[in-house]
Amino acid sequence: MRTWRVERRKRTRHLIELGGLVMKAGVVDLTGDDRAIILGALLWMAEKLQSDQGERARALWSAKGRQAFEPDPATRKGTDRTVPAVRP
Repeated sequence: MRTWRVERRKRTRHLIELGGLVMKAGVVDLTGDDRAIILGALLWMAEKLQSDQGERARALWSAKGRQAFEPDPATRKGTDRTVPAVRP
């Protein structure tokens, strides 16, 4: 397969995965699929990451994202592990 096709498929998969994150977060439903709101929120997030509060935001958002990827504790079998709450 040609290199450009492989790279194009990688990029397409990456974009699909990012779209999946937007869906998983509930952003599409919460905004009524309003692309201007979604883009505005992403631009605000980029500004926040570039500000003097960027490292704090990155740490908080990263912890919250990792927590969201964890399986629901109620559905885990045979484990006492709990996910700590993340405070804003």
